[in-house]
Amino acid sequence: MTSAFPVTRTLSRRPVAGPPVVLIHGFASSATSDWPAEYWADPLAAAGRETVVVHLPGHPGGPKVAKAEEVSTTRVVDALAECAGSEEVDVVGYSLGARLAWDLAVHPKASVRRLVLGGLSPREPFAAVDLVAARAAVRGGPSPEDPLTGAIAAMAAAGDAESLLNLVEGLAREPFDPGAGVPRVPTLFLSGRQDFMAHGIEQLVAQVPGARWRQVAGDHRGALVGVELREAVFDFLGAAQG
Repeated sequence: MTSAFPVTRTLSRRPVAGPPVVLIHGFASSATSDWPAEYWADPLAAAGRETVVVHLPGHPGGPKVAKAEEVSTTRVVDALAECAGSEEVDVVGYSLGARLAWDLAVHPKASVRRLVLGGLSPREPFAAVDLVAARAAVRGGPSPEDPLTGAIAAMAAAGDAESLLNLVEGLAREPFDPGAGVPRVPTLFLSGRQDFMAHGIEQLVAQVPGARWRQVAGDHRGALVGVELREAVFDFLGAAQG
C-alpha cells in the first residue's frame, strides 16, 4: 500500500480564499457517496477553496487491504497526513472519517486550521466486532448472533468484504482513545438529532477547548445528506455562499 491514499482534487474556480478542505468519508461508504461534488467540491470551488477528497482503503477508489497490519490506526492516519500535505488545511470528517480526523488534527506532520467532526461516536465499535463470525458470514455462513457484528458484516458484504474486514481488524488493534491526543484547533461537532450512532458526542465536545456542537435534522445518514449540516460546515470554514 502506498504511503498516501488516492485523492480527488478540485481546484478553486476563483481567487483562493482559504486553505484546501480535506474531506474524509465514513465506513462502508465512499468519497462520492458522502461528498457528492455538486454539493461539496463545486460550491467550495466557487467560494475560492480547493478540495482534497480522500478515498479510504478497502473502499471504492481506495487501495485493497491484504492484511490488517497495513491499516493500523497509526498507519492510516500517517497516510492521511500525507494526503493533507505540509501546508495548512481545513479537515471535515464524517463517522469513521471523523474518528480519523480527530487523530489527524494532532498528527505532527499535519497543519490543521479548522476541524469539523460529524456523526462521531465516543466509543470504538470495531474493537467489539467478532471478526471470526463476521468473516464466516460474508463467506456465506450464518448471520452473527451479536447485532454489532451482524451490522458490520452486512455493511462489509455490500462492498469489498475482505478488505473492509481487514480494515476493521487493523483499526481495532489501536482503538479510538480520545484522551490520547485532543485537538487544539477550532472545532465544530455536528450530529443528527436522530443519530443514535453519535450518542454521547457531547463527551467529546467537552474535551476540546472552545469547541462548538450543533445538532441538525436527521439520523446518521440523513444528517450528512441534509442541507443544514452542509451549510453549517461552509459557514464554519468561512466558505458560505452569499
